Amino acid sequence: MIQQLKSIFGIGPKANYKNLLAQGAVIIDVRTKEEFKSGHIKGSKNIPLNTITNSLNDKQKTYILCCASGIRSGSAKNTLKSKGFLNIYNAGSWKSLNNKLQ
Repeated sequence: MIQQLKSIFGIGPKANYKNLLAQGAVIIDVRTKEEFKSGHIKGSKNIPLNTITNSLNDKQKTYILCCASGIRSGSAKNTLKSKGFLNIYNAGSWKSLNNKLQ
């Protein structure tokens, strides 16, 4: 049951986000512009969920996705994976990811 929920939300095995960033990964915050303006991870890029497929084109690059809770970033991960993107991580909420990067 838990594994099914993780699959639905696009949450996979634990990733070392610090290492991924050191290797060139990009943090993409899929919240709205207004949400992003209210707080975000320094250096992250804001690409709202409804524009994600038209905004990214490097399918080899590593992307770490986040949002407010992990639901939208999970949806973005599934969408990007279906479009052939290879290295996509759903980090859940941006606040949780920010804590992991400290």
